Amino acid sequence: MKEPGSTRLFTPAFVLLCVFYFLVFAVGYQLFPVVPLHLRNLGASLAESGRFTAAFMVGSAIGSLFTGPLGDHFGQRRILRVASLLMVAFFGVYAFIQNPAHRWLFYVLAPFHGLIWSGLRTASVAKAGSMLSAENRAEGMSFFGLSSPSGVAMGPIIGLVLFAVLGFRWQMLVLGAGFLVLHVIIKSLPAETPDQIRKDAAFHLPEKNVLLPVLILFLVGISFGPMPPYSAQEAKFLQLAWPSAMLTSLAAGMVGLRMMLGVTGMGKHPIRLLGFMLWLSVLGMALLALMPGGTARHALGGAIYGAGYAMTHTLLFMVIIDRSRPDRRGAGVGALYFAYDAGQALGALTLGWAMERIGQTWGLVAGYRWGWGIGGLALLGCLFMARRVMHPKQEPVIETLPGEIP
Repeated sequence: MKEPGSTRLFTPAFVLLCVFYFLVFAVGYQLFPVVPLHLRNLGASLAESGRFTAAFMVGSAIGSLFTGPLGDHFGQRRILRVASLLMVAFFGVYAFIQNPAHRWLFYVLAPFHGLIWSGLRTASVAKAGSMLSAENRAEGMSFFGLSSPSGVAMGPIIGLVLFAVLGFRWQMLVLGAGFLVLHVIIKSLPAETPDQIRKDAAFHLPEKNVLLPVLILFLVGISFGPMPPYSAQEAKFLQLAWPSAMLTSLAAGMVGLRMMLGVTGMGKHPIRLLGFMLWLSVLGMALLALMPGGTARHALGGAIYGAGYAMTHTLLFMVIIDRSRPDRRGAGVGALYFAYDAGQALGALTLGWAMERIGQTWGLVAGYRWGWGIGGLALLGCLFMARRVMHPKQEPVIETLPGEIP
């Protein structure tokens, strides 16, 4: 295993953590399209089926403000082990909610499940950073950051196949068993050293310069919110052969543009790419709303949106880490997580409602397209704020690229 301060990058412990982080997102993005489909089978309406994702992301948003300091206080490895064990319990309960009269349990459990999921995210990122030396931290976090979009790419494909082959109950039991194995394996990670445990860790408010990035990421979250719960539902309604096309292509766009920029570089002031990335996201949503067809529209619109969406995240996390005081960086990152998750919850709830209401009047095809279009309008609001983020009065040079993609 990698010892603190080691210059070796691909140690067994680091690879294990990358795999663990991949599975966190792969499992999450199995749930987001599959649970709404299960809820529809239990009698939920189109709008109601999005409430699970909305409630889940509310819990994740709130949890993101507190799970980071908890990891600093108790140790990130302990948080990972406790959270992975609690994930087993959630999947076990979900597996046995089969009565239409009991589907409200999904909405009650979802915020608590989201809170635990936020702990897995923050503790994994913090643990990865602590396992890497200063010499290889930028490279290591860049590799680590590919784990999450890879999970986003594979999750919907695997999830929809398991849902069709195993059924919802057995799929949940398989996922729970997988996290039980991970709970045991994660013990092999190196324990935190005494200087990595902060017994005085507490909640801190972020600085004022976080406000505009937070608002931008909140609006980006609104645009993304309906994609996990409704993209597969639209594909099923249109009887597309590739129901996960939108989410899979979105993840491919995320990985592809990151790899291209990793080779070509982003210049001395990467944040100045923010406006272009937002316009790329708007273009992707416009294609989803206006382009004719089904599978090709999902694939192309998802890939273009995903490329801009992912780099928007990366650039905003970079600027917060660079412009925040060292003792407020955790608060700034937590505020960004909170804003994005809250925006995603609001998007899943309100745009799903809009899809259903418009669909009742003009048909579901129009309802889905209007939902994607409204998400694009939310992104247009970001462009006015992005200019001030890209061109502050005194812009420092950003030297490192954190690998995390939320």
